[in-house]
Amino acid sequence: SGSQAIKALREEQVQVVLINPNIATVQTSRGMADKVFFLPITPEYVEQVIRVEHPDGILLTFGGQTALNCGVELDRAGVLAKYGVKVLGTPIQSIMQTEDRKAFAASVEQIGERVAPSACAETVQQALDAAAVLGYPVMARAAFALGGLGSGFASTPEGLRALVTTALARSPQVIIDKSLKGWKEVEYEVVRDAFDNCVT
Repeated sequence: SGSQAIKALREEQVQVVLINPNIATVQTSRGMADKVFFLPITPEYVEQVIRVEHPDGILLTFGGQTALNCGVELDRAGVLAKYGVKVLGTPIQSIMQTEDRKAFAASVEQIGERVAPSACAETVQQALDAAAVLGYPVMARAAFALGGLGSGFASTPEGLRALVTTALARSPQVIIDKSLKGWKEVEYEVVRDAFDNCVT
């Protein structure tokens, strides 16, 4: 998706500065971005590039979890405001709201949609207590992470304890959801531009 974004920006005559530590990806090939920085995607390094390159905007949604987390940190630290860098695409507030699974569930319920019964936990014991109320099997999801980081299904307290211990080592919050195993999932995405044109 990052390569496609670069191509689309170049078609619109937008100069592209890419930060990507992976020299093996097609994104970093000659002729893609105008400038490539082979640097870790951390607030410190990204701020240095912003200071040197003076970009008008930054895209966070093409670098996976690392870029999302980095963008949120840059925003919280006031770096983006300091250099007048606008977040293009998905706004920071939306990123934070979708990554905090409790806030996301509240937003979904606000528009009249249903979500699986769930509870937040910040300790292993809170997670075990929540699962006892919800009933096994449950799904443990690390908050502030779009998958991975100890997320998974648990059918027993022992299995849940192992999952949550891993998740809490990397995330401050875990969401315990009632398992929907066996249900069919249909996923769709909507892309909308500034003129309210939508493609589903």
